[in-house]
Amino acid sequence: MTAAIDVDAVTVHYGGVLALDRATLKLEEGRICGLVGMNGSGKSTLFKAIMGLVKPDAGTVTVAGDTPARARRSGVVSYVPQSEDVDWQFPLSVQEVVMMGRYGRMGPGRRPRRADRLAVAGALERVELSDFAQRQIGQLSGGQKKRTFVARGIAQGATTLLLDEPFAGVDKRSEATIVALLRELAREGATILVSTHDLHALPDLADEAVLLMRRVLLHGTPREVLQPGNLALAFGLGAPA
Repeated sequence: MTAAIDVDAVTVHYGGVLALDRATLKLEEGRICGLVGMNGSGKSTLFKAIMGLVKPDAGTVTVAGDTPARARRSGVVSYVPQSEDVDWQFPLSVQEVVMMGRYGRMGPGRRPRRADRLAVAGALERVELSDFAQRQIGQLSGGQKKRTFVARGIAQGATTLLLDEPFAGVDKRSEATIVALLRELAREGATILVSTHDLHALPDLADEAVLLMRRVLLHGTPREVLQPGNLALAFGLGAPA
């Protein structure tokens, strides 16, 4: 069976800085995996490698058996960025942001057809943002912004979703809404990789978890990963050679 995400011994440098060191990770479809590590541990670089936005110096990445670049172009994989990576002042409505997920299915003129409009409407309804469709994206709350990008992935038809710190700056009610939505998507077969500093929410969110410190130190159940001795490894208090 082909893994939904297969990262095999991937090494990435930024100049002289080692960002990933022989990182290896396999995720099956229909699973949610929490990605845990300190700032600078390589979480964002791992996401970029899976998206095909950085080229590994060594190792390979496949998404649903294909290269990251082809998976991205075909809409198989979708990315929910950190809030600071988005220009919230850009004059786009919520509906327009979600419609971006349909661009790969449109012609060069990017004129939405009925199927595109229906997909966007259905995605907004699913994330409970139908009433906010015409609102400028920057006017939403933190949780609503995150749900907008999840809706973009749903409208896109992505089967692999990468979420970079989706609970940062989000209230507990919105967090619970996002968790319930991700669990529902996983039950439908989506594969979801979520980086998070919210360790308390991890057992309710994830089926499995990964400790990252430039390489994968441990991949197991959330309960195994959250053992204090294991967390000490991931947060720089000692790591295997």
